[in-house]
Amino acid sequence: MPRHLKSTVFARTSVALVALHTSVAIAQSAERAAPVFVNGEAQVVEAFKGSKNWIQHDLWVETSFDSDGDGELDRVHVDVTRPAQTESEGLKVPVVYESSPYFSGIGSDDRQYFWSPNQELGGAPPKRTPMPPVEADNKRPLMSRSHVSWWVPRGFAVVHSASPGTGLSEGCPTIGGENESLAPKAVIDWLNGRAKGFTAPDGGEEVVAKWSTGKVAMLGTSYNGTLALAAATTGVEGLEVVVPDAPNTSYYHYYRSNGLIRHPGGYMGEDIDVLYDAINSGDPERRAWCNENVRDKLLLASHDRVSGDYNAFWKSRDYVHALSGVKCAVFLSHGLADWNVMPSHSIRIYRALETLGAKPALYLHQGGHGGMPPLDMLNRWFSHYLYGQDNGVEKTPRSWIVREENPRAGPVSYPAYPHPEAASVRLHLGKGGEACGSLEVAATKGQGVETLVDDVALSGAKLAAAESSKHRLLYATAELKAPLHLSGAPRVRVRVSSDRPAANLSVWLVALPWADGKGGRSSVITRGWADPQNATSLSESRALEPGKFYELEFELEPDDQILPAGQRLALMVFSSDRDFTLWPAAGTKLGIDLDGTSLELPVVGGEKALAAALGLAK
Repeated sequence: MPRHLKSTVFARTSVALVALHTSVAIAQSAERAAPVFVNGEAQVVEAFKGSKNWIQHDLWVETSFDSDGDGELDRVHVDVTRPAQTESEGLKVPVVYESSPYFSGIGSDDRQYFWSPNQELGGAPPKRTPMPPVEADNKRPLMSRSHVSWWVPRGFAVVHSASPGTGLSEGCPTIGGENESLAPKAVIDWLNGRAKGFTAPDGGEEVVAKWSTGKVAMLGTSYNGTLALAAATTGVEGLEVVVPDAPNTSYYHYYRSNGLIRHPGGYMGEDIDVLYDAINSGDPERRAWCNENVRDKLLLASHDRVSGDYNAFWKSRDYVHALSGVKCAVFLSHGLADWNVMPSHSIRIYRALETLGAKPALYLHQGGHGGMPPLDMLNRWFSHYLYGQDNGVEKTPRSWIVREENPRAGPVSYPAYPHPEAASVRLHLGKGGEACGSLEVAATKGQGVETLVDDVALSGAKLAAAESSKHRLLYATAELKAPLHLSGAPRVRVRVSSDRPAANLSVWLVALPWADGKGGRSSVITRGWADPQNATSLSESRALEPGKFYELEFELEPDDQILPAGQRLALMVFSSDRDFTLWPAAGTKLGIDLDGTSLELPVVGGEKALAAALGLAK
């Protein structure tokens, strides 16, 4: 369709929809309605409930960038749902806003289009089969109905936008590039009268958000949560609060780990270029340009599936370096058993904001990927920051943990994360790891070197469940006589040798006896991965000298868990992790110097509490 005809159709459709909803709203409005609050929380207002009277329309907001190389500023597609009274009575309302690359669908998740994990370490990756083009499902006027039924009846407008290069938004997907931060900024600027909106992606009539108070809350899960944090880093005026749930805050930490090529859980073979292909649902006429200039010349040229080293490309896609721009309140949420976007993504942002003097809040549950804070908590936050309700939310505890077996709606509050009483306790290894060695507070010198042989055909779960295996080393505490509360990120120090120039190194912290999945309980407490080639530098791999020992120290994924009595805490060291790392040929032999290897465990109550849990207290 020619661009001028396309603009005319878009404009007429949007104007007609607004006119229809406006006439209905005016006819049915008998008296002025206003938001109602009880105990600092917005209540459902009868006059706002009728969805038939809501005003729903879409538009395109002009941004400050041209990311698809067509010589024009990109426009992003936006939809709006708001109470009828914003038209009939001049009511102004704040906005709950979610941006996403997924609103128009995604590409195939068939693993034949992902990278093959069958790759020798340090070798060239096998060629990847191109993913078929995304067939976009572009819905109008609403691209999404998320959040609408909850927030609009309580006196908020709900806004969605498609991120650049997806759906009906112009531009290119960049997977963490600057345009993904500036696009939601432009939408918030439009809501504050600082940017222009139009009824079409090209030309069209101007649309002004006269109904908006200018105050905005952003929220979203996974990539959508990433975009909320990205918008916050711009410091845009009017963005009052963000709730990023399970956000990917660093693409390096999503696709790499301490120098190692490591895939997100459940997506073996995914990398940043695969994600690009999966969300590339934008204008088919601009896709070839975007593929060449973004995917091929930038992502593929920079992501490095050979060494896994950190570089300037990865640094530019790490939001921790942009947090000085954050001016709004931040309420992070994450699942402690999320092996896709791992909990360190949120907790590293929480820590960094605290270092900058901010007071972020953190909601952690015991489940997997995704899980917003309870709606009543969000209601208090949004009522405070968007409507000015004096409900004391800014004075509440900064850490909320859903305890084991508890519903997610009932988190327990703590002053901070990790638990203020958590202290590091160093545990040492005792020989016998092929079956099960010991894990003790007291070190016994002369434990020697124990070896394992890599075999990626065996999953971590099978290795942990085995009574004995030459393919892993396992070290466990005595049985817990009382519950043990862990809060924070365990840290391992490993002294390791390899008989080959490169090797994977994987470390799991598990609960024994192994019962993964039985009774709904996971025996995996936390995990971590590292590349011995990066023992001295994250940005430069150095080939391993066979037989030489290298010292590595790194954090496992953070946790907050109360282990019940009757379990044993165990450290498992192995090489290739079938569910996360590359799959080199079997046979690499690793040596672990037990005297030079230890585990630092964040125990609430420190060494005294651990001793009590093990029945060693005097």
